Amino acid sequence: MSGTEPFDAVELITTKRDGGALSADRVTWLFEAYLRGVVAEEQMSALAMAIVFRGLNPEELSAWTQAMIDSGTRMDFSAVSAPTADKHSTGGVGDKITLPLAAVVASFGVAVPQLSGRGLGHTGGTLDKLESIPGFRVELTTEEIVQQLREVGAVICAPSTQLAPADRRLYALRDVTGTVESIPLIASSIMSKKIAEGTDSLVLDVKCGTGAFMKTFDDARALAETMVRLGTDAGVATSALITDMSTPLGLTVGNAMEVEESVEVLAGGGPDDVIELTVALARRMLDAAGRPDADPARALADGTAMDTWRAMVRAQGGDPDAALPAPKHTHTVRADTSGMLTRLDALDVGVAAWRLGAGRARKEDPVQAAAGVRLHAKPGETVCAGDPLFTLCTDTPERFDRAEEALRSAVSIGAEDSAASRPLILAAL
Repeated sequence: MSGTEPFDAVELITTKRDGGALSADRVTWLFEAYLRGVVAEEQMSALAMAIVFRGLNPEELSAWTQAMIDSGTRMDFSAVSAPTADKHSTGGVGDKITLPLAAVVASFGVAVPQLSGRGLGHTGGTLDKLESIPGFRVELTTEEIVQQLREVGAVICAPSTQLAPADRRLYALRDVTGTVESIPLIASSIMSKKIAEGTDSLVLDVKCGTGAFMKTFDDARALAETMVRLGTDAGVATSALITDMSTPLGLTVGNAMEVEESVEVLAGGGPDDVIELTVALARRMLDAAGRPDADPARALADGTAMDTWRAMVRAQGGDPDAALPAPKHTHTVRADTSGMLTRLDALDVGVAAWRLGAGRARKEDPVQAAAGVRLHAKPGETVCAGDPLFTLCTDTPERFDRAEEALRSAVSIGAEDSAASRPLILAAL
């Protein structure tokens, strides 16, 4: 370390290792020096591991988040003559809610700048889904985003690399050093980008269950409370729903097929759970944006949300009337016995879709637009031996065996009175 530096990375590491607190000026220096190369990758890794074990108190977490925000640019939507609202999901299986939700909320005159990501592992990515639409562009300039918000009201695109770049670099480091699983680090990673995005209000969809990052309700609630506090303290009207991810959302898991299902919802149909969560999150967003009397269910029923969706797709270069990619090969998995489907494990289904080509193991891996899993029954429904449970879809049939292997423990079939009902929305903050 240069003698001109005001602080020492080793001192920060040992302070946190021993349970001490990092002052705001030390945290500010840490990220600035990290981006300059003064703080080495191994030093940041060591500090991240210390935080996994010791945590960050509210003052440290606020400074940590602010430093990541300040490492890049902030978006400015002052030229958009409408309130802005955004939603963030912590990720799950079959979670296509962003697609109909953005269109629903925008149809009431609220601007929705939805900066989304790609899938990794068993969780799907919104950008991967949208890129299955012929011609759809997810890489937009800030000027294009603002113009589209003014003209259409909704945009779903990739975030700029200048948005919280310190988080981008730190996340890549955490991913390879076993330091992802820390509520303070997760919360600051999400909220630094969302606060820098510059939206007026934010609704968080914190998933809980086997297919979610947070497996237990207590962990999901702790993460939700932490993120709501960070957003509120930064002047963003922030609220959260904790929602179930023990079972996949809807009846499709895969990129093109999830777009297809989203369009069904926008046309006034689609699975009940996708409709329920879309409407619940839309009500939260509309209320935060000053539209408490707006009825999102009506926007789905009367076609106004569909009109906004089609306008958004066209604005981003896509063709809303084009046929979506279809798989070259399919394979049906059938029930071995008769009874009520009492469990359908989200993680197992997500892994199967991933193995079929719908997801990626590394960020640079390609995905198959038509790959995935169609579900033919959900918990609470009765099936007979031989009935189809899953249709596996892929362009590479050699993937079927490994995908079917992931589904062997995905379902439980039992007596009708053994089906335990779990609500979709577990809590609201």
